[in-house]
Amino acid sequence: MPQAVTNVFQRLRQAVGGFTLAQRTIAIIGVAVLALGAIALGSWLSRPQLAPLFTGLNPADANAVVEQLRSSGVTYELADGGATVMVPQQDVYDQRLAAAAEGLPSETSDGYTLLDDMGVTTSEFQQSVTYKRAIEGELARTIESLDGVGAASVQLAIPEESVFVSEAVDPTASVFVETQGTSTLAPPQVDAIVHLTSAAVSGMKPENVAVIDQAGETLSAVGVGTTGSTDQQAGEYEARVAGSIQEMLDQVVGAGNATVTVAAEMTNESSERVDETYTTPDEAVPSNEQTKTESYTGGAGGTGVLGPDNIAVPNGDAGGSYESTETTRNNVVNKSTETVTTPPGGVRRQTVSVAVDTDAAAGMDVGALQDLVATAAGVDAARGDEVTVELMAFSDADAQTAQQALDAARQAEEAERMNEILRTSLIAAAIAVPLLAAVIIFAVRSRRRRETEVAPPLELTAETLLLTPQQPEPLPAPPIPTPIDATPTVPLEVDPDPEPEPDQLVLERQRAELESLARRDPQKTAEVLRSLMADRVDA
Repeated sequence: MPQAVTNVFQRLRQAVGGFTLAQRTIAIIGVAVLALGAIALGSWLSRPQLAPLFTGLNPADANAVVEQLRSSGVTYELADGGATVMVPQQDVYDQRLAAAAEGLPSETSDGYTLLDDMGVTTSEFQQSVTYKRAIEGELARTIESLDGVGAASVQLAIPEESVFVSEAVDPTASVFVETQGTSTLAPPQVDAIVHLTSAAVSGMKPENVAVIDQAGETLSAVGVGTTGSTDQQAGEYEARVAGSIQEMLDQVVGAGNATVTVAAEMTNESSERVDETYTTPDEAVPSNEQTKTESYTGGAGGTGVLGPDNIAVPNGDAGGSYESTETTRNNVVNKSTETVTTPPGGVRRQTVSVAVDTDAAAGMDVGALQDLVATAAGVDAARGDEVTVELMAFSDADAQTAQQALDAARQAEEAERMNEILRTSLIAAAIAVPLLAAVIIFAVRSRRRRETEVAPPLELTAETLLLTPQQPEPLPAPPIPTPIDATPTVPLEVDPDPEPEPDQLVLERQRAELESLARRDPQKTAEVLRSLMADRVDA
């Protein structure tokens, strides 16, 4: 092993050997934390990247797919309550091909593949039912591909065709959707399902499609559509009108100084009217015209009747004439047909009530304010709409209570934030202070050891001798003589006293060097002391 590496290990061993019990405990804990962090990081980096193999599986298909993965020895994870199977990213396509070979996942609803099993002996009724089932399966699979839809089922009610137009019945459809998790379908998604289903069946209207979710909530009703019932329509209309009026009043009298209530009465019935109008175009040219003329003039032979023996008997008058004219003229006639369908949900009557704080409305014209409200609400006096605007003093008890609740919540949030900061600071201090103390202690001990082992040589000058304090202590016993060129060293202390301070070590080293110099050259030492004493007396 190289000498530099050996020196590093020796220094590290000496540093660890100088630790106290508490320092060793902190060092062990720090090393353990670092080791656990390294292990956790390595396990996270070595973990395979997972990707979804199948999503939206039913329990039976999920169980079959998991059994196949177990038999293949492929690691997997389940998500979304078991509906999603996750596998390593590099195995996704191989396992999908293997699952497809086993017929997984199985289709819950068949589409046009049902028509492949029909034989030549299939009756007309069976053909009609199979065709309807094929359309239902295709629609269900298409709806299941929408975001947020886990499963879907479609039921079609297609009436038989009739030659009697007056007895024709419109087809209807019912769609059941099961959303993923706790999510709900947005109105645009419901509209997409309705129009997708109605467009797949000839003659089906969008308002004849009913959509229900797994919670039993009606998303689209037959005859009503996605707009909901009349109560829901009335609520949405009232909220929209009240919101527009409230926004205007907040700008006029200030926020919180006015309150608006709208009550609307909606129509529940629907009506349909068909108007046919026939008119004659001005200066119209007949489309076709036919004239027929007949004429006859009598001769000398005359005419008669047959007698008993088929002998013509003259009637006496042989002369006469006949003429007839017949004209047929067909003129162009305009025909216009107008069909007006009025769905339910129209506003039959509405009332608007507005209360304004007296202090905020001081100096305002109540009539002008009422006209503003009537215009913003679209009030129609012909249908009996009413608008009422009153000035009254508002109670501020609720506002004060709400303000106190807000202040309390704000204080609680601030206290929780301070507690979190204090908790984090304590944890950080508990980790950082021992580590910092260990580093400081290690640095101090290393510095003392270096000062003890390697001390700078002392230059003996007059100034050093004058500035070095001498204690009136007895000199130690003379040490063993050493060669002149030998480097003076400090005698080792046998007494296991506490480690002396650096100043004391320097003082002891200086004393030893002075003694060594006095032994080597006593005459020169005496001359130096004599000159120093003379200089001190002159001073």
